[in-house]
Amino acid sequence: MLIQDKEIYLLDDPLSAVDVHVARHLFSHCMRGILKYKTRLLCTHQIQFMDQADFVILVDDGRIIRAG
Repeated sequence: MLIQDKEIYLLDDPLSAVDVHVARHLFSHCMRGILKYKTRLLCTHQIQFMDQADFVILVDDGRIIRAG
C-alpha cells in the first residue's frame, strides 16, 4: 500500500531489512508493479535486481564510478 501518489520515489535500501522471498515480492509487486509508471530511484547494496533496472549508477566513496 502506498500512502501518497507521487511522480518520483526515492527508495533508500528498502530491501535490506527483509529476507530474500519478501525482497523479491516487494521488487516484483511494488517497484515493477504498482510503481512501474513512476520514476523510482532505488539506492541499495542488493545486486540481484540490477539486471532489471533501466539505468544503474555505481557509487563508491561518494563518487560515481560507472553509469549505464
